[in-house]
Amino acid sequence: MKLKIIIVLSLLMGTISCKKEPKMDEKSSTNTNKWWKEAIIYQLYPRSFQDSNGDGVGDLKGVTKRLDYLQSLGIDAVWMNPICASPNDDNGYDISDYRAIMTEMGTMTDFDEMLAGMKKRNIKLIMDLVVNHSSDEHNWFIEAKKSRTNKYYNYYHWWPAEKGTPPKRYSLFDENADAWRFNKATNSYYLHYFSRKQPDLNWENPTMRKEMYDIMKFWLDKGVSGFRMDAFPFMAKDTTWPNMPKDFTNEQFVRYYGADNKVHDYLKEMNEQVLSKYKDVYTVGEGGVIPFSKVMEYVDENNNEINTLYHDEIANVWGRNEFDKGEYVVGRNNVIGLKEIVSKWNTKFLDKGWNTVYFTNHDQSRAVSRYGNDAPQFREASAKMLYTFLLTQRATPYIYNGDEIGMTNIRFKKVEQYNDLQTRNRYNIALKNSQKEADDYLKMQAELSRDNSRTPMQWNATTNAGFTTGKPWLTINDNYKTVNVEASEKDENSILNYAKKLAKIRKDNPILIYGKYEVVDKQNSNVFGYTRELNGKKVLILLNFTKEISKITLSNEMKLSQELINNLQPLKKEGSTVVLKPYQSCIVKLE
Repeated sequence: MKLKIIIVLSLLMGTISCKKEPKMDEKSSTNTNKWWKEAIIYQLYPRSFQDSNGDGVGDLKGVTKRLDYLQSLGIDAVWMNPICASPNDDNGYDISDYRAIMTEMGTMTDFDEMLAGMKKRNIKLIMDLVVNHSSDEHNWFIEAKKSRTNKYYNYYHWWPAEKGTPPKRYSLFDENADAWRFNKATNSYYLHYFSRKQPDLNWENPTMRKEMYDIMKFWLDKGVSGFRMDAFPFMAKDTTWPNMPKDFTNEQFVRYYGADNKVHDYLKEMNEQVLSKYKDVYTVGEGGVIPFSKVMEYVDENNNEINTLYHDEIANVWGRNEFDKGEYVVGRNNVIGLKEIVSKWNTKFLDKGWNTVYFTNHDQSRAVSRYGNDAPQFREASAKMLYTFLLTQRATPYIYNGDEIGMTNIRFKKVEQYNDLQTRNRYNIALKNSQKEADDYLKMQAELSRDNSRTPMQWNATTNAGFTTGKPWLTINDNYKTVNVEASEKDENSILNYAKKLAKIRKDNPILIYGKYEVVDKQNSNVFGYTRELNGKKVLILLNFTKEISKITLSNEMKLSQELINNLQPLKKEGSTVVLKPYQSCIVKLE
């Protein structure tokens, strides 16, 4: 919406009211501007976005149907979760053919039509590239497990049975947490860091690497603009297979996974063989297991590896695993911890490299339920506040589908309701110990399970939220009759319309992308305040992360001027103190 508004600064009443979206015209002085630094990227989970044929599963034609909606959000690119052929043991992250489309998703013709529609609307597509493992139904593995002499045998990692029991390796998805699985035909064990149906690829094999590079070229030649690289640090293994120490626990697996320096060799080769051959290709790696001290080794442009990483530190600092009177409590407010993380990463990328930022993705629960407050009286305000945080960071923001309308956690109560492989397997592991441990795990997953973010998109108040005419593959949240796109589009003050305004403000104001970042009132445990400064101009961002009326003290030098946006007008000022309503957020120009 293009509201033209006037700001009236009322010192007598101590308020700032906003009726306009002023534009700050300064240009960035950064010499390394890239489209992906300035982009707003929308993560789209295709199984849950829009079904076009009534089978209950979202598909590519469904995405094409909603391209005008995507364009209206002001986004620049879509990161789409896996759509390649797959038996769906892990919802597409087990690929059986890297050059074919998953049956449920449609056909390659559907893909071509969708991509052409995106290009017409100036939306780039980022494909999910699963590099650590394939499906056990991929032809490579079907052949590999036949014989040790088969040419595909060395496409995977094996432990010969004659050498005895393999050294312990932890599997994230295996019901027994064992990453080795015996194959009788070859009398050897294959490695699977994830599920038994996801055997790990052997990146030490140059023939296999070339196959993967050719796959990347296939999709780049079709016109995709880059890749999100799934679990990429795991693709390099220490194949001497050292025994883990006696004090090893499963939670320490990252010390042995993703810690091998050969990953840099593979990435440099990938860049030289593929990425450098195409113009303006973007890569983002799933880097949660990479130590902070080593992140620059991957994203320094001079190293010719990948462009960006995304990390899990915000998720890890917000909402510890706590029980209160028998109930799991999520979202233990840690604003100071959040400030420390943002500041640390901003400093890391001050002169080179570039950061990313997100709250929700397909592996995390819903942003408003975890970091905000999805109680009816706070859901809209807190969702807008979180959106304001994301779009005012010196980083590339990722918005997960549904967060723009404030979709919430569904909070399943029974294990049978879950589709998520990880949740089901870990429940069964806990059940082997005790029923109480299993029950406690379910209480935790009600808040943190990946299925919370995977419930179908809520388009309208009709049957199945307008997602499908069939039976949805995953239960739809009961609140779809009020929380949906159609209702949001009609409401001028909705989260959705706020998100659209904020996207335009970010694009119109390079200060919000490239501006210097500095924290205000660092020890304030309720309000996250910070400034962005560029070319002699400065803005202030204030975010109340709590359900309490909160205050923040500003320095005497800070003179508030025009507001760019405010989710709960007016902004109250008492001398050098600003008083914020619960979950209030604003962006204000400074004189």
